[in-house]
Amino acid sequence: MEEMTIGQVARKCCVNVETIRFYERKGLIERPAQPVTGYRKYPPETAVRVRFIRNAKNLGFSLREIRDLLSLATERRRRCAETRAMAEGKIAEIDRKVKALLGMREELSILVDACRRGTRDSGCPILVALGERAVGSDTLKVNRKE
Repeated sequence: MEEMTIGQVARKCCVNVETIRFYERKGLIERPAQPVTGYRKYPPETAVRVRFIRNAKNLGFSLREIRDLLSLATERRRRCAETRAMAEGKIAEIDRKVKALLGMREELSILVDACRRGTRDSGCPILVALGERAVGSDTLKVNRKE
């Protein structure tokens, strides 16, 4: 496989050219030297690395975590155990986020139900509840009529 321009790398990896430049600024991929004439040429490994970064991002890893994963990919002795630990940590983080999202969904469902039962005279239960919610409160104060 031969070297590619930034546009070719971007097309091959289904990303924007600005994404490649962003990864360069963050130190995730190496920026090739500027030749005296012509365009910078990226080695084929760059496309592999960009796909790795994109796939890791799609699994929820942050750029800092991706940097760690990339370093683990080059250190065979630590690679599997530490990578597994990072993935397990990411699963736990996703589980926490799912739990929080389900809680938010439940609160919104309660508010929508209250809105359906409400009358125009009492005001919109959703707006009233949002206005009454204490900063940092875990729950909304909603009158549940079940």
